[in-house]
Amino acid sequence: MRLYHVPRTRSIRVLWALEEAGAPYELTVLQPDERHSDEHLRRHPLGRVPVIEEDGGFVFESGAICLHIADAYPAAALAGPLGSHERALVYQWVFFGIAELEPPFLDFRRSKETDASAAATARERFHAAAVVVEHALDGHEFLVGDRFTVADVVCGEFLGVTGHFGLTDGMPEIVAYVERLEARPARQRAEAVGGS
Repeated sequence: MRLYHVPRTRSIRVLWALEEAGAPYELTVLQPDERHSDEHLRRHPLGRVPVIEEDGGFVFESGAICLHIADAYPAAALAGPLGSHERALVYQWVFFGIAELEPPFLDFRRSKETDASAAATARERFHAAAVVVEHALDGHEFLVGDRFTVADVVCGEFLGVTGHFGLTDGMPEIVAYVERLEARPARQRAEAVGGS
């Protein structure tokens, strides 16, 4: 598996999942301007990362790739058994992170310097979603089944980013969760390799 990566992007999630899975991979670090080359546009039609390349072709979208890694390396136990409620919860949290946590944060980041009203609305939307995670973590170290899964890769990586903007201040469960995740050896290896 080859990962096409740009530092400080969502592809750090995929690197982290690969490291957690103990999966062999090759890393191709792209310069930001290379993302719009004809060659990369054949990998991802919008010129984004991450993209993985396997024998069967290319796959893009970080959540999909993380779930695929969990499927491809079942011994790593990064998702529950196929058809189980635990696996359904992993899907739930991966999609929740991408659909409910990311969009309001991105809106907040885009508008915080130029449109205070839009930034405040985005902050409120993010807070409502983050509270769901805060409650889910109450009494638990991880989001699903009290063990680490790709749900934690997707949600935890993103919550770590939002914490730098003060958006999770006053949420002790999330703060402690992010600290636990960032201390994981696989996370630290991904950071070292990925240059984020």
